[in-house]
Amino acid sequence: MSNSYVVRYGSTHHLGEFNCRGDLQLRRDTDVIVRSSRGVEWGAVLCKATERTRDFLSNDQDKGRILRPVSDEDRQKLESLYHTEKNEFKGCQELIAERKMQMQLVDVEHLYGGERIVFYYLAEKRVDFRELVKDLAKKYNTRIEMRQIGVRDEAKHLADYGDCGKPVCCNTHLQEMPPVSMKMAKVQKATLDPSKITGRCGRLKCCLRYEYNVYQEYQRELPKVGATVVTKQGQGKVVDLEILAKRITVQLEQKGRTTIQVDDIITVVQKKTGKEKKVSD
Repeated sequence: MSNSYVVRYGSTHHLGEFNCRGDLQLRRDTDVIVRSSRGVEWGAVLCKATERTRDFLSNDQDKGRILRPVSDEDRQKLESLYHTEKNEFKGCQELIAERKMQMQLVDVEHLYGGERIVFYYLAEKRVDFRELVKDLAKKYNTRIEMRQIGVRDEAKHLADYGDCGKPVCCNTHLQEMPPVSMKMAKVQKATLDPSKITGRCGRLKCCLRYEYNVYQEYQRELPKVGATVVTKQGQGKVVDLEILAKRITVQLEQKGRTTIQVDDIITVVQKKTGKEKKVSD
């Protein structure tokens, strides 16, 4: 008999489904030692694996085995690994400087089981690091992996808290970081001050995507700014939208500016086509 759990592991917070033998029951946030495709790693249980969780996990995400809940001895070893990683980071930096390589070392990940050391770096151009890998493998006597990352991935490794006061999304639950556009900020009427809508990576905040689809859906139900509408209070021009509240501000021809619900619109005259679209009676 075996139980399956969704486990987050590794410095880049990989997700995978891991089996555990016997009747061992694990709670959320239980620290565990797992065997992944990369080797023996430290992880944390998120939840039990179900058909629903499998729908969220892509087919190429890791599967493996939970070896055991962590012990006091494991925690002591992990603490020593932090010091080991600092020395490995410094050693790699020195080798990069000696070769005057055009790359910036960002982070190092020494797998708990010691099967490999992963060095994460930034580079504007392709870097030939074959000789560097040979020297690192000889120096640390284990498999070396060099992984090039982008500026958003750099924040995933190094950032802690965002402006909202919570841990940055890229370092917690986000598995993918799709592009974010200024259009998303404009539709949501977020401030366009770059210092307030950029994240720790210097790019637009990922959270601008979270409600964008809802804003788009609601926006399709509203007339566009500039359209002429006939309301229960008279005819006027749309000058502003409150998308989530489904309210519009109309400049009436005789009564000035007023804010109304979309249900109070009788007819929308599309400004560009001149056609009328009946919204409600």
